[in-house]
Amino acid sequence: MIAAALAVAAGNAMAVEISPATTPADANMVDVATLAPGFVLDMRYATTDNFTGRVVPGYEAPRCYLLQPVAQALARVQNALRAQGYTLQLFDCYRPAHSVKSFVAWAHDLSDQQAKARYYPNVDKSRLLDGYIAETSGHSRGATLDLGLLQCRQGDCQPLDMGTGFDRFDPLAHTASPDITAAQQHNRRLLLDAMGAEGFANYPMEWWHFTFKPEPTPDTAYDFPVR
Repeated sequence: MIAAALAVAAGNAMAVEISPATTPADANMVDVATLAPGFVLDMRYATTDNFTGRVVPGYEAPRCYLLQPVAQALARVQNALRAQGYTLQLFDCYRPAHSVKSFVAWAHDLSDQQAKARYYPNVDKSRLLDGYIAETSGHSRGATLDLGLLQCRQGDCQPLDMGTGFDRFDPLAHTASPDITAAQQHNRRLLLDAMGAEGFANYPMEWWHFTFKPEPTPDTAYDFPVR
């Protein structure tokens, strides 16, 4: 997710201080892939496959860092899902504060419309800063992440149909959207229930967006690069 619509409701409008931490260890963050097997890393902002069309500043490697208690909770979700034949597809985890600023700069550049058809076909880009992109993000606090769910059979894992892709700026992406199929609603519920069982709260405007509650460092954001 990029910092989603209605930022106050998402908890993104609170004042935070930037930590002096320069590494994950300094911030008590860990790479979640080291805690449980089978995570599928699809870290979009470390590639050009995202709404900006370019590698996002601050993303130097496709890794998922989270504060230690958050990462441990996510590992428990992963282990429970693997026992049921599923696995987690990780899109974004900790996000440096300066990466968020690059999203805002992109939103201000109305001449760049290359991603419109895929990510915001029904929303004018000039309106993205009215709610879809916020100036601060819960991701920078190390307790928020974006993810999907894959079903695995005989070693082959395929994404479940959630009704929209990741980072789709559209009412169809609202978790409880009535305009998706029953099967898509069921798939969203699978993810919602699995994450909720370990303390992750969904942001209702984005089916992929979850925050661990209570946040370990709600007043602190981080800005070291993902590498």
